[in-house]
Amino acid sequence: MRRIVIAGNWKMHKTQADSLEFLTGFLPQLEATPEHREIILCSPFTCLASLSKTLHGSRVMVGAQNVHWESSGAYTGEISGEMLTEIGVRYVIVGHSERREYFGDTDETVNLRLKAAQAEGLTPILCVGETKQQRDAGETETHVVNQIKRGLVGVDQSKLIIAYEPIWAIGTGDTCASEEANRVCWLIRSQLANKNVPIQYGGSVKPTNMDEIMAQPEIDGALVGGASLEADDFARLVNYQ
Repeated sequence: MRRIVIAGNWKMHKTQADSLEFLTGFLPQLEATPEHREIILCSPFTCLASLSKTLHGSRVMVGAQNVHWESSGAYTGEISGEMLTEIGVRYVIVGHSERREYFGDTDETVNLRLKAAQAEGLTPILCVGETKQQRDAGETETHVVNQIKRGLVGVDQSKLIIAYEPIWAIGTGDTCASEEANRVCWLIRSQLANKNVPIQYGGSVKPTNMDEIMAQPEIDGALVGGASLEADDFARLVNYQ
């Protein structure tokens, strides 16, 4: 049976004080959340330790937003898997389109990060998705399949989550139609040896469209950006109907 995984990606938002204030409004709203739904908060590095300590023993897991492929070394500004697991981090986003676009991540470096994360016991969330130009050119399928094939070389698919995030829908308010998101998630699953890998949708997910997205048979959760920043909004997402 496939897992349902709902993750909030705070990106470069929230101080430690902000993150703890978020929890005071968020955690009480999980009392009726079905037990089989996994909830992850992927925060900036500075918030990870305090979140991990505060959430210890709760049902909410902590995730990071990046990990380096080496365990140590002269890599200014990077962070290793061991550094993350030491403070209780369990998950890590790898290959987000913003990392690819602004910081030079390629399918090859994404693959290295995935394997490094798994080697340290982290479960990576691999992000894939096409640009508006690629979609308009009819290249969605080819691009996403190539990202999967190149990214997953040597990766353990039993310890993996994949997020389909059409780049043109991230932070734009222009959500991919749920049926189309479902179709691409099906395409991704068709490329996997392990058909039970959870596949999330990400891209302008919000309280008004979450129920429709989660009604799709190939979508196993969501990777949420802006709507994860407010406690009430994110609680509505994890409590989708």
